[in-house]
Amino acid sequence: MSLVVIGTVAFDAIETPFGKTDKIIGGSATYAGLSASYFYDKVKIVAVVGDDFPQTDIADFNSHGIDTEGLRVKKGEKSFFWSGKYHNDMNSRDTLVTDLNVLADFDPIVPESYQDCEYLMLGNLSPQVQQTVIKRLKNRPKLIVMDTMNFWMNIALDELLETLKLIDVLTINDEEARQLTGEYSLVKAARKILTMGPKYLIIKKGEHGALLFDEHTVFATPAMPLAEVFDPTGAGDTFAGGFIGYLAKAGTISFNNMKNGLIYGSALASFCVERFGPEKIKNLTEEEINERVQQFVALSKFEI
Repeated sequence: MSLVVIGTVAFDAIETPFGKTDKIIGGSATYAGLSASYFYDKVKIVAVVGDDFPQTDIADFNSHGIDTEGLRVKKGEKSFFWSGKYHNDMNSRDTLVTDLNVLADFDPIVPESYQDCEYLMLGNLSPQVQQTVIKRLKNRPKLIVMDTMNFWMNIALDELLETLKLIDVLTINDEEARQLTGEYSLVKAARKILTMGPKYLIIKKGEHGALLFDEHTVFATPAMPLAEVFDPTGAGDTFAGGFIGYLAKAGTISFNNMKNGLIYGSALASFCVERFGPEKIKNLTEEEINERVQQFVALSKFEI
C-alpha cells in the first residue's frame, strides 16, 4: 500500500538575511515527498513540470525510493517558478515573482499503479485539484491529510469548504485558522474547523511549534530553538510529509501516533530551515533524525 503525495515540483529563487539563491528545486511535493521517504518506502508523487526541469533532480527523487510515474513532464513548457524575499524576522516575506507556467492548467493524472493508495497527502493546490485527485482514486485512502492557505480562502472558499468534508486531517497555520473561522482564540477556531469535516486539525505556529486537535483532546509540540534559520521555505511541507510518513510507517491511525508524527514532522522541518531549499533534507541519516527527535523530547520532558 502506498503513500501518494500531490503538490508542486517547481523552481524557487529565495533571498533571506543569510543570502540568496538562483533557481533551485522547490515545491510542496518535493519537500513533502522527500520528508516522507525517510519513514515509508512506498512514496509516490503526482505533479507536473516543464521540460526545463533537470533529469538529475528527478533522479534524486528516485534515489530516495520515490515513484515518479505520476510526475508529468510537459514538452515545450516551463515549470512553475516562485521567487520571494524574507524579512529579518523570517516570519514574513514578499513574493517577487509567481510564474504559474505548467501549473496554470494542471490536471492531476493518477496512474493505475497509484490506485493502491492508502495514505494521501494533498499539498497546497487549488481545492478543485485536490478534490479531483480524491475522486480519481478508486478506493478512499485510510488517511487523507490536506494542506491549504489563505489564498484559497480568499478566492475559492466554497470549493475549499467542500473539500474539507472529504478529508481526515487539515494542516494550516494560526493566521489561516483565524481567517477560516473568524475566531481569534485558536481553541475556538479548532472547534469550528472540526465541525467542517476533518477529524483532526494541526495548527502550525512557526517558531512557536504546532498544535494537534481532535474533538476532545489537544497536544502541543515546541519548535526546535535554532541559532540560525537560513530559509523557512518548504518547512511546512516538510513537516506534513514527515507527519504522514510516520503514520504510514506506524500503520495505525490514533491520536497517540499522531502526537508522535507531530514530533517527527517537526524534527524534519527543523533540518529543512538550516539550509536553502531542500538541500539539508536530501541527505539525512537515520541517526541524525533520531537524535533530533530526542532533542525534541528533551525540550518538554519533565516530572512533577
